[in-house]
Amino acid sequence: MRHLRLPSGGDLPVLGQGTWGMGERGSDRAAETAALRHGLDLGLGLIDTAEMYGSGGAEEVVGEAIDGRRDEVFLVSKVFPHNADRRGAVEACERSLRRLGTDHLDLYLLHWRGGTPLDETLEAFEELRDNGKIRHFGVSNFDTDDMRELWGQEGGSDCAVNQVLYNLTRRGIEFDLLPRCRERELPVMAYSPIEQGRLLGDPVLRRVAERHGVTPAQIAISWVLSGDGLCAIPKAATRGHVEENHAALQIRLSEDDLAELDAQFPAPDRATPLAIL
Repeated sequence: MRHLRLPSGGDLPVLGQGTWGMGERGSDRAAETAALRHGLDLGLGLIDTAEMYGSGGAEEVVGEAIDGRRDEVFLVSKVFPHNADRRGAVEACERSLRRLGTDHLDLYLLHWRGGTPLDETLEAFEELRDNGKIRHFGVSNFDTDDMRELWGQEGGSDCAVNQVLYNLTRRGIEFDLLPRCRERELPVMAYSPIEQGRLLGDPVLRRVAERHGVTPAQIAISWVLSGDGLCAIPKAATRGHVEENHAALQIRLSEDDLAELDAQFPAPDRATPLAIL
């Protein structure tokens, strides 16, 4: 496993396991838990979840998966914007910890911008960190202006990660947000790196995959990982998909591969609003 260095210290794995969509149906719970545990067996210790996912159900699935294996996990969860005031974020974090069956998170994110002033959220994050309930904090779905405002706040420079939508069809962050984050050596965590499967039928992506003898999904993940300062958190709810995602770590895209993908999925030539799913 390769790692990125967090600005606040510590290492972030470049590939992890997403849980968006998990915990919504009891009939899927055993398979979801088994998939996450299999990911841990393969070394995919970064697990990303949120209080929003399955109304806490995804956190419960993760809690079952990491039971007895907490020391193998870099655990990430997120707080709703409407819970992100000084008191609400602390209480939300404590609820997440109970569902996850742990006493701390490695990374706690504000899920997206809401009406709560950022200074209140930062105060809550600092309190949680001082009390040992989180190791690092960060944000999700923050665009360039949001990050600029965050960095201007007291304590905002301690932000460890910005988690955003990024894949071959969602390259808008390359124009301004990604360069700003790279200047500050702030890792960017890419969710939906295969665009919830909508990328997979593209003929160019399939052609590149065939050259490597892998799947289009693996090429899409490898493309994200080929960029500086980026990690990816694809969801996989079956053992087979977990193994497929893990194998993407071994793919090395050539300059010709990258040029062909750039021609099919052009980089942005102007600033665009941050895409959100």
